[in-house]
Amino acid sequence: MSESLDSGPPPQAPTTALRQRLAELRGPAAQPHPLDARALAALAANPGCKRRALLDGAGVDKAALASALGSPAAFGQSQFAFMRGNAFEAKVKADGGKELTRLLGVDTPAEVRVPELSAAGPEGRAARTALALREATAAKAWTLLDHPMLALEVAGSPAYLEPDAVVVHPDGTWTVVEIKSFPMIDASADAAKVGAAARQAAVYVLALERVAAVTDGARVAHSVLLVCPKDFSNLPTASVVDVRKQLSVTRRQLARLTRIEDIAEALPEGTTFDVERPAEELTAAVESVSAAYAPECLAACELAFHCRDRARDAGAVEALGRGVRGELGGLTTIGDVLSAARGTAGDPDDPAVAALRRAAALRAEALEAAGCR
Repeated sequence: MSESLDSGPPPQAPTTALRQRLAELRGPAAQPHPLDARALAALAANPGCKRRALLDGAGVDKAALASALGSPAAFGQSQFAFMRGNAFEAKVKADGGKELTRLLGVDTPAEVRVPELSAAGPEGRAARTALALREATAAKAWTLLDHPMLALEVAGSPAYLEPDAVVVHPDGTWTVVEIKSFPMIDASADAAKVGAAARQAAVYVLALERVAAVTDGARVAHSVLLVCPKDFSNLPTASVVDVRKQLSVTRRQLARLTRIEDIAEALPEGTTFDVERPAEELTAAVESVSAAYAPECLAACELAFHCRDRARDAGAVEALGRGVRGELGGLTTIGDVLSAARGTAGDPDDPAVAALRRAAALRAEALEAAGCR
């Protein structure tokens, strides 16, 4: 398929040497674990974590790796929630997307085109999607792309993303559709879940912009259509969510990610994350790549429990949260913080040290007044 059918410039596949190195990092029998929009959103939220950037870029199965390290991830979508989500998405897209087109306000759903997007491999599907987007834009007709494939380069490695749907409007506007099974009660949904959906959708918008840049008359909407069950029923309802803020953050953070080859080159010779290796060897391999742990990782990364244990063992203040870490300035360990508060260490002219000592003095006064000392 010609290069013109793909978004431009197309994401460059890793060089042969880099592909071989990434395969060695995964292990000889391991297939690459694909990156999805949820993982990219989490990666963009913590761009300083070289460990996650390398593992995701190499396609390492982090859940299997965490289990091999003895710190299995205790989160993820339950089988029931997965089945419920699939059933709701099927309902929304049934009869050629009749319910979805109703939510879009299309007067004649029968006129909505649903092109076939099947092709060989993710590269072929991404090219077929780009072609379908261009044809729909040129036709100036309502078009529904069901599970299109989008391409995006992340830290020098290509990622292929699959949104629930993309709608092409007659005026050439492309809108991302996110279908979620959490309820929208009284036209309002859980703010945390909506925020997560918006960050995920922003990754899709970013990938779509690459295709739109080489498509005449195309424009990617910076608001997405979030489709959820209405109240306590299974009836679909929708809300328009502005993702401009999430898009700006995602674009900036992904651009800051260290390139995969730079991280891989700095590893000791023979490093591998093959889950068939002994736990001690795997631990050494993981620790050879720097991490940027924060409590928020617990909801977004399979290795979070391992990284939390290491942060606690080292007494790192990052284990207390990014906000606390930012307030403590040059005090990087909990031991340093306690010593500064007790007055046995630390520069008294440092605002963080002065604040800690003032807090310690106030605590001592309160305990004395309460008769606890």
